[in-house]
Amino acid sequence: MVDPTSDLEEDVDEESAPRCATCGGPALGVGRRTVTWVDGDDVEHRHFCSQACRDDWEDERPRANA
Repeated sequence: MVDPTSDLEEDVDEESAPRCATCGGPALGVGRRTVTWVDGDDVEHRHFCSQACRDDWEDERPRANA
């Protein structure tokens, strides 16, 4: 089943998939992770090809109490 809230439908290939913010590989499939946050009036997001790349990401989100 295709998730209707996702822009990654079944027919997305490696060339058109979003790139992993850590390694630059295609972020698709069951291991895909996405981090989303609001920065002022903008919605930011970073895609990851795996949990390992998500864990290695240097988090750039602003801290609420910084």
